[in-house]
Amino acid sequence: MKIFRSFIPMAVVAMVAVGAMAQVESGSGVRRRSERESRKKTEAEGPQVTQRMQGFYETKEPHDADLAYMRQIYREIDLNKDANQPLYYPEDVIDGQQNLFRIILGMVLDGRIPAYEYLDGREIFTDQYKVNVGEMLDRFGIYATEAPGSTEKNRRYVIEEADVPTGQVMTYYILEKWEFDRRSNQMKTRVEAICPVLTRSSDFGGDVRYPMFWVKFDQLRPFLAQQYVFLSDNNNLPQYSLDDYFVLGMYDGDIYKTRNLRNLSMNQLYGDEDDRKRAQDSIDRSLREFGKNLWVPTREEYLAQKEKEEAAKNGETVGDSIPESTVVESAPVKSTRSAKRKTTTKKRATTKVKKAPAPKSDGANSGATKSVRRRKK
Repeated sequence: MKIFRSFIPMAVVAMVAVGAMAQVESGSGVRRRSERESRKKTEAEGPQVTQRMQGFYETKEPHDADLAYMRQIYREIDLNKDANQPLYYPEDVIDGQQNLFRIILGMVLDGRIPAYEYLDGREIFTDQYKVNVGEMLDRFGIYATEAPGSTEKNRRYVIEEADVPTGQVMTYYILEKWEFDRRSNQMKTRVEAICPVLTRSSDFGGDVRYPMFWVKFDQLRPFLAQQYVFLSDNNNLPQYSLDDYFVLGMYDGDIYKTRNLRNLSMNQLYGDEDDRKRAQDSIDRSLREFGKNLWVPTREEYLAQKEKEEAAKNGETVGDSIPESTVVESAPVKSTRSAKRKTTTKKRATTKVKKAPAPKSDGANSGATKSVRRRKK
């Protein structure tokens, strides 16, 4: 009996402890976060990316033995062009929507992706050339403070909304790789890195560009895939993400440099603007037609190409039998048609005149017909 009495208080104490634990559990955490709280957390910390998602967007570098051709192209993306404006707008954060520069700068300041030094044509994406974020901000005069919880090994920074130089980033540099893979027999294009460029007015007049840093595109892709933009003012439905924008090549960029032995830009190689434009078009056209020139055309393609060449040699357009050198005037054609119409009307008129007096002039025939009718009666 004593054992039973001592057991009852112990059971009551255990039940009270379990109830307290249940209350702590229910009060501490197993509740669903509201939409407002999740939106605030997303805006503060940025889009969340798991390790699995990061691995999904990583592109495996092809082996040199599998490549038959490779060329590195540097393009300049001007945000003043209509095709590139989805990278600039919105200027401010609206309903969680951010432009490209805010996404890149936020990931770099938070230490989620590394930034690399801009070496002007000799980019090396290794730990040796990683950017010190604090020194980079001081170099470009961007005021920032250390984020709470940052350590010496992992320093994080926070920039106030008024200090973000969004309006000064009107240009991007991108590094493209054009590779022909022997295994797939395809010409593939991929963006390897992106560099935001600050544009500031100089003391001596004019604008000066300051390339900030390089970020690898594969490390940036999971964050860009969560940001959707609309490409036209006629359709405000955001159907493509920023990742699709770069992967599908929707941007409009001019070639400002190709990797060469002397590490010279297009401005240094071609001083004249017209020569530089022709060289840019020639490089772009040769890259896009490289894969087509490796295949033997079919019989239909060969005949169509031969017909096009013969038409161009004779000064004709394809599908037209009239040469371009001959000019057909409209006035003579109208006159000939009118003349033909006049002759036909004259002929018709003469025939009518001949047929009309025939029964009047021939009296014998008319009498013969009457006599025949009389005989039949």
